[in-house]
Amino acid sequence: MGIQAKIVVLAGDGVGPEVMIEAKRVLAKVSKKYGHTFELDPRLIGGSAIDAYDVPIRDEDIEAAGEADAVLLGAVGGPKWDNPSATVRPEQGLLTIRKALGLYANLRPVSVYPALIDSSPLKPEIVKGVDFVVVRELTGGIYFGKPSERHQEDGEWVAVDTLIYKEHEIERVVRLAFETAKGRKRKVASVDKANVLESSRLWRSVATRIGTEYPDVALEHVLVDSMAMHLIRQPARFDVIVTENMFGDILTDEASVLGGSIGLLPSASLGAPRKEKGGRRLGLYEPIHGSAPDIAGQGKANPIGTLLSVAMLLRMSLGLEQEAVAIEKAVEGTVGSIMRTGDLGGTATTSDVGRAVADRI
Repeated sequence: MGIQAKIVVLAGDGVGPEVMIEAKRVLAKVSKKYGHTFELDPRLIGGSAIDAYDVPIRDEDIEAAGEADAVLLGAVGGPKWDNPSATVRPEQGLLTIRKALGLYANLRPVSVYPALIDSSPLKPEIVKGVDFVVVRELTGGIYFGKPSERHQEDGEWVAVDTLIYKEHEIERVVRLAFETAKGRKRKVASVDKANVLESSRLWRSVATRIGTEYPDVALEHVLVDSMAMHLIRQPARFDVIVTENMFGDILTDEASVLGGSIGLLPSASLGAPRKEKGGRRLGLYEPIHGSAPDIAGQGKANPIGTLLSVAMLLRMSLGLEQEAVAIEKAVEGTVGSIMRTGDLGGTATTSDVGRAVADRI
């Protein structure tokens, strides 16, 4: 028997609307094949919301997202709104909805398809077997700390940003990392800068304490600069990597090149389990590639990251494991064929790839 679910759709800016068309195509195929009903509720975020409402996201749209079963996002931002002195910016919409919905953990799986191993800029023997997940804390740290300001002091400008973490913020994301590792290879690498930062020393002490609750999961501590090196030299040795907000932001972009294209990678931003939803988590699912304004409207965007985000949505927020696996297998079959967008050396369009994946489900 099929389920009914409400999904708020935030297509956003740049290539966001293009890849979202393919996400809807795949959801329609899943709905038809497995008998589910997905109610899609389109809303605006980012630059498109600024143009329409003068804000990067409206309160009523955040409220609708919080009441939904899941949220699917395309991308935000673009040169039209890229004024560093502007008080209203597209990216504020994403930060605001994450904070408002309590989406404190961002999961970014990184794997290398055998068919695309030659697409990686690294040697095949380095990226062979890469399969890890980065769990990034999402609502704390330097991106949200106060004060964050510029002021004049002794005749010159001074800028300050505040890096702050509370114990419970670290504990909940580290615990999620350990829970994730239990279903994988049972290894957690906690990334910090404990040799310099007090916030990292707190992070390390909390991670160590949580680790004692999971004796069957191996824990190692890795300094962030060392991890940046390890991701290039030995990426296949990692299973689950957990780290704070800014470190995770940087490391996941570095890791995105391992598989050959940033357009391949999905992500899930998750909140706490919801009792009224059977313990499932509200999640915001999006590709990590951004709005890519240089190729927007040209049919060149790779939709794979978005389609894999749909698979994560089905698995993590709706409990539809079989359907998620069906999408993932369809994606693997598609990238293993000649049906590839330009970022992977092919000539297929965004819609070509989206149709090919849907047809394989």
